[in-house]
Amino acid sequence: MELQQLRYVLAVAEERNFTRAAQKSHVVQSALSHQVKALERELGVRLFARTSRRVELTEAGHAFVAGARATLDAADRAVTEAVAATGQMRGSLAVGAIPTVTRLDLTGVLGRFHRTYPQVSIGMSVGGSLDFIERIRAGTLDAAVLGLPEDVEPKGVASTVIAQEWLVAVLGPGHRFAGRKRLRLADLADEAFVDFPADSPGRSQSDRAFAEAGLTRMVAFESMLVDMMLDLIAQGLGIALLAPAVVPEGRGLVTAPVTDGPKRVEYLAWSEFNPSPAATAFVEEALESLRTVGASRSRSV
Repeated sequence: MELQQLRYVLAVAEERNFTRAAQKSHVVQSALSHQVKALERELGVRLFARTSRRVELTEAGHAFVAGARATLDAADRAVTEAVAATGQMRGSLAVGAIPTVTRLDLTGVLGRFHRTYPQVSIGMSVGGSLDFIERIRAGTLDAAVLGLPEDVEPKGVASTVIAQEWLVAVLGPGHRFAGRKRLRLADLADEAFVDFPADSPGRSQSDRAFAEAGLTRMVAFESMLVDMMLDLIAQGLGIALLAPAVVPEGRGLVTAPVTDGPKRVEYLAWSEFNPSPAATAFVEEALESLRTVGASRSRSV
């Protein structure tokens, strides 16, 4: 049994089509089909039920694919670690980021990582903290920047706190509270809010703050895009509770502290179980960036 045969089987399983699997594998279809059939003869089982129009995994195929994927992951990991031991780095790096990263210059860190390890393939996705935690646990994501309420810690992953921020009220320039130096949640309870989708950590911290204060509020607009949220606020359609660092100058928006408002904690998280060399190098680069920024701020003070 060869690793290439395993790759062909996975390609067919994912594409459910021999032609597309061959294109994905950069090989002619006849060669791919021959290798899959040879593997089935070697195993003594059929991995695929196939007709001229349909390809599906058999029960034995489902069992085989799970083991094949683990075998290939282990083989790829072995190659990456062997190359890393020579002072080089290959493989891939998958990073997740919430829409409101404030303390870490993530693009700068990724740029420096790329210049240091040009042979590592880098990918980044923007999304929610809870999904990122699950993906890190599952091994499909190497690291992520998370944003969670202050009493919620990421479980099942390694992490470090990189920022703690009190959220501020973000108001349009003509809002009736635009001149206020300080606000309370009770002042804002009757406002239309712009916020992240329901059940997301970015939303839950504000929902919980209002609930604990015995208040209800109306979220009229939901978005994962901070720029869209800010545009809605600028149009006078609603207000928001956001980290102050995500509110740019020059857009006419006004911010005000909220004395009983929620606090957000920003984390850098990564796999606590045998992270890849690329993941380890990325975390080290990110932490060094944070130390450099911290030292610069201390000198400026």
